[in-house]
Amino acid sequence: MGCLGNLLWFIFGGALSGLSWCLAGCLWCITIIGIPVGMQCFKFAGLSFFPFGKEVQYGGGAGFFLLNILWLILSGLPLAIEHCLLGILLCVTIIGIPFGLQHFKLAKLALMPFGAEVY
Repeated sequence: MGCLGNLLWFIFGGALSGLSWCLAGCLWCITIIGIPVGMQCFKFAGLSFFPFGKEVQYGGGAGFFLLNILWLILSGLPLAIEHCLLGILLCVTIIGIPFGLQHFKLAKLALMPFGAEVY
């Protein structure tokens, strides 16, 4: 399902999803302080473009927690809402369930991106 799933994902909505992450990364990179946050956004844009066959593991500490809170307030909620709504719409049909599950994976990532590793 990996290669075919990623191709279908990219054509039918993954490109828009990845561009949302790229936009957030560009907005964060405008300030010098936000460049590390922007780089994290670009890393997750790659995951958002092609999510099948990749797993996300969460970890971190107090510094990541504080950065996740700041992220959630400034950028995380719009991305998470976008992914949740698209996930719900895709899970209405049986064929769309695998794609909806990928959106839910990305919604969780949009809420807590710092301290997460993509494998």
